[in-house]
Amino acid sequence: LILGPTSETLPHNVHTTHVQTAQEMFTACKQALPADIAICAAAVADWTVTGAKQKIKKEKGKVPTLTLKENPDILKWLSSETKQRPSLVIGFAAETEKLEANAKAKLKRKGCDWLLANDVSGGKVFGKDKNQILFLPKGEKWHGGKAEIATKLVAQIAKEFSSQTKKKKQKESA
Repeated sequence: LILGPTSETLPHNVHTTHVQTAQEMFTACKQALPADIAICAAAVADWTVTGAKQKIKKEKGKVPTLTLKENPDILKWLSSETKQRPSLVIGFAAETEKLEANAKAKLKRKGCDWLLANDVSGGKVFGKDKNQILFLPKGEKWHGGKAEIATKLVAQIAKEFSSQTKKKKQKESA
């Protein structure tokens, strides 16, 4: 489990790696390979502020200009990693408009296997237990508490790996 700052209770007997920045998370994800499954549920910032070479002084009436640089796209990298790509790469999308269209575009752009998307506009999700998920590529809509949705995801993963195992055994016996 690779995680940024959190106040959540962590599971016992699970190896955890704590990170502070997107770059640290990217490095930790690289070091965690090989893995069977990657579930990228973190809302890693797309951008980070580049550091100033010296202190930025206050000047009356002037607002400093900040320069941004793009953070590594961890989900896309894991999905495209050819040597050690996990068998199943799962991403999440927090959308505020055009949920289905934006989620389908993200699934294609990132190259992950599955994407769980939800509408986070208007404070519908953060800090609340109930959620509505669009599960792609199947297009299924899941409703319920966050623990219930997590249970559905685990069941889908088990079903996927069971199917892969059956296919592998059939191929070996042929």
